Amino acid sequence: MKALLGLVIVFGSVGGGYVLSHGHLLALWQPFELIIIGGAAAGAFVLANPMPVVKTAMAGIPGVFKASPYNKALYMDLLSLLYEVFTKARKEGLMAIEGDIEGPEESELFAKYPKIKGDHHVLEFICDYLRMVVSGGISPFELDNLMTLELDTHEKEAHAPAHALQQVADALPGFGIVAAVLGIVITMGMLGDPTTDSAAIGGHVAAALVGTFLGILLAYGLVSPLSQAIGQRAEEQGQVLECIKACILAQQQGYNPQVAVEFGRKTMAGELRPSFGELEEHLRGERS
Repeated sequence: MKALLGLVIVFGSVGGGYVLSHGHLLALWQPFELIIIGGAAAGAFVLANPMPVVKTAMAGIPGVFKASPYNKALYMDLLSLLYEVFTKARKEGLMAIEGDIEGPEESELFAKYPKIKGDHHVLEFICDYLRMVVSGGISPFELDNLMTLELDTHEKEAHAPAHALQQVADALPGFGIVAAVLGIVITMGMLGDPTTDSAAIGGHVAAALVGTFLGILLAYGLVSPLSQAIGQRAEEQGQVLECIKACILAQQQGYNPQVAVEFGRKTMAGELRPSFGELEEHLRGERS
């Protein structure tokens, strides 16, 4: 909703100001200019990036217009899940949670938290590292290093679509100039035709200028903000994984479940972080 509101403000302000200045909106409708600019940008995007990045970027754009799944409710579910897993392991032994982490889809414990089960990356991260804890033979220091390596790799992969779209945004003004130059070429060709009136020439010049306008507007009013929004969504997912990392490392270092999830709470952004009492009350509700 926020992204849609932003686009309405951007295009509403530009279009509204233009109309209030006695401009005609139909003069801005130049489909051939859009074909040149949009087609060149799309082709350069595909040429410059691996197909997995292209597909991920395209799949990520609709998500920008939806509410972020990485909200306070998801974090509360995440901390509750980890608390229950740690408590079960503490009371019954690490082997007691082996069935849950080997088959989270069938686990009654994970079934209580559909938001976590529905996020493939989060679920896989939890199960992979809990599996290592259960198997033993890895120290907290080694586990920390391994998690850090994975998070660094994840950050690069998750931000690749945003970087790719930003490159498109940087190129769009140039493609707008290409469309404008082609429009001027057409106009210059018309000057040699004695049957061409000045109104037609003026229309072609205006169409050429619209190409420059569209390239700049699409770059800074649409594609660049979309790139930043996709990057922010990747950052939010990375913060969730950092929270999981802090909790598992605390558990591996011997802290009790309540304290272990407190380590995770401290990694959360201020607007999402529950208070100590709020989390304790939530966990108490899960226990009852």
